[in-house]
Amino acid sequence: MTMTKSTFTPALLRWFALNGRELPWREVHDPYAIWVSEVILQQTRIEQGTGYWVRFMQRFPTVHDLAAASQDQVMLAWQGLGYYSRARHLHAAAQQIVAMGQFPHTSVQWRQLSGVGEYTAAAVASLAFGEPVAAVDGNVYRVLARHHGIDTPINTTGGKRLFQQLAQELLPVDAPAAFNQAMMDLGATVCTPRSPRCDQCPVAATCVAREQGRVGQLPVKTQAVQVRTRRFAYVHVRHDGQVMMRRRPPGDIWQGLWEPLLVEDGHPMPQWLHPLQLVASGVRHVLTHRVLLVDFYLAQPQQRPPVLSDGYVWVDESDLPQHAVPRLVERLMQMLD
Repeated sequence: MTMTKSTFTPALLRWFALNGRELPWREVHDPYAIWVSEVILQQTRIEQGTGYWVRFMQRFPTVHDLAAASQDQVMLAWQGLGYYSRARHLHAAAQQIVAMGQFPHTSVQWRQLSGVGEYTAAAVASLAFGEPVAAVDGNVYRVLARHHGIDTPINTTGGKRLFQQLAQELLPVDAPAAFNQAMMDLGATVCTPRSPRCDQCPVAATCVAREQGRVGQLPVKTQAVQVRTRRFAYVHVRHDGQVMMRRRPPGDIWQGLWEPLLVEDGHPMPQWLHPLQLVASGVRHVLTHRVLLVDFYLAQPQQRPPVLSDGYVWVDESDLPQHAVPRLVERLMQMLD
């Protein structure tokens, strides 16, 4: 596999010099800006993520600003991006960095921070500090699996080890940032999951999958986790200018975000809620490994109802925009306007 380094890597870098994407975080060498971009783009399309990165950097321009912010402020800036554990870990890691007094310089050091995995650590260490370490994400898996004709599943321990080793062998020690960015861009713009542009690929001449007609079969993944369906009934309880809300508890989706009264999986509605006005029925919301089917109600009781357990509190309705909510709840609340 190392035989292709003399041809693969120079061809890739030549292509990148002419075709690399112009992205705002590539115009700086600030490790904070690079790190934030990598976290945002972990589970987000670049078209959406770029706008969020710009707004996030305006709201928290330095790691000290992020560390000093409250969890609600960070969640509010992240609202709509999903995978909210990323925001919680980003916030916690910022506080770790401030406490240390400097940014980590190596991928091993970055791995010690909250929520920083192998890919993010390698990406930031190589892009911001020039460490010669390969950053392997989904784009890189796809490029390498196709180019080398590898059918080892990419989501197995052995597969991850194999592809990490291969990427490391191909990486030029004097240009790690360019190599890692080139691999990401090639996978994102040319060697795409569907309808790859093989005629535009700088390493097509040595691509095993193209030669064998297996481009559509690679990379290989083991069987996905079964998708679970959950049924929610949300009730917007409004009384005297206030609404009933709670912060989502740990151990489930949307930890730390706010939501209205929730009745899940067919449990009966509390009697004091009636009468109820149905605002929307059967709203479908898709998450990783979960599909939510949601009914949304409005309750406006004459008498102030009791505050339930499970952390529910009364919030001034005018203050709701200051509470970070899941994208689903945001959609539902827009139906009330």
